Amino acid sequence: MSEMLDLSPAADRMADALDEIDDDHLDRPTPCDGMPVRVLVDHVLGLSLAFEAAARKDLGALTESAPSPGAVDLPDGWRTVGRNRLDALRRAWEDPTAWSGPTRAGGLDLPGNIAGLVTLDELVVHGWDLAVATGRSYSCTPVDIAACTAFAESITDEQRDAGGLFGPAVPVPDSASDLDRLIGLTGRDPTWAPDGA
Repeated sequence: MSEMLDLSPAADRMADALDEIDDDHLDRPTPCDGMPVRVLVDHVLGLSLAFEAAARKDLGALTESAPSPGAVDLPDGWRTVGRNRLDALRRAWEDPTAWSGPTRAGGLDLPGNIAGLVTLDELVVHGWDLAVATGRSYSCTPVDIAACTAFAESITDEQRDAGGLFGPAVPVPDSASDLDRLIGLTGRDPTWAPDGA
């Protein structure tokens, strides 16, 4: 995939998801093992900075390593911080030059168009993670689902077994929605819910 993608819908959905997280949600589990909501929020705040830098080809500390989840305390005003970072991320990927030439993210050299696709995938999949962890519904544009599905399908079993971006795919029924199929391809169970939910 080489064409530019519009990251605005996914960035806006993520910003809205952050706004909907109540303080009593922060210690709930998420579909990401060992990452409660507060840690996943911290991850989103970090990846927003890192992939903005990748889009701008501003290579350095932000692009040299993957965001390291593990924050206990989120920054003051983290919802506003998140919305501002996501807006900057969206604007960075509106520049056609972000999608061409090489860049770097998570310590990996990537073509710009692949880095943009990874950015979209992070926003879509972690948006779903946060929604289900906090008991919210989640919807996504068909264009975003199709792009992320094509990306998830390109990840080999060897890459999954090596502990890369996705774990082993979770089978879903033939009747599953396109979103559930995507979620299964990322190694998540589309029926996941917090304990007791």
